Amino acid sequence: MKFVIQRVSSANVSVDNKIVGTIDSGFLVLIGITHTDNHEIADALVKKLLNLRVFTDEQGKMNLSLKDVNGSLLLVSQFTLYADCTHGNRPSFTNAAKPDYANDLYEYIIDKCNNESINVQTGIFGAKMDINLINDGPVTIIFDSNELIK
Repeated sequence: MKFVIQRVSSANVSVDNKIVGTIDSGFLVLIGITHTDNHEIADALVKKLLNLRVFTDEQGKMNLSLKDVNGSLLLVSQFTLYADCTHGNRPSFTNAAKPDYANDLYEYIIDKCNNESINVQTGIFGAKMDINLINDGPVTIIFDSNELIK
């Protein structure tokens, strides 16, 4: 599982020119799911995401978590995070989980975040989406479960 996390001042996602999710300060998280991902992996990445200390404290140091600053989440499924570009110029997406499996895990991640009393907004799974954001920092961090979970 991969999370591309961007600290944002604001972000929104639209489908067919209609905004379907919008947040102010918080994280825009692009989520990639592969065949071997499961609830245990999702739980570990969500826990790390919610406790990631990259918001500035009174001394200007990145020391506060999303919960500490009452931030929001915009969660967007993105199968292209599992693009394989090792052969030729056209990416292969065979490492991305099948849509039904990926959607179930994506919905599970949304539910886990909602259970933490955080404002959670989402894109629409499988839709062509346009994302607008104001990156705060910029701060962009990548979680890869293959690197974070041993």
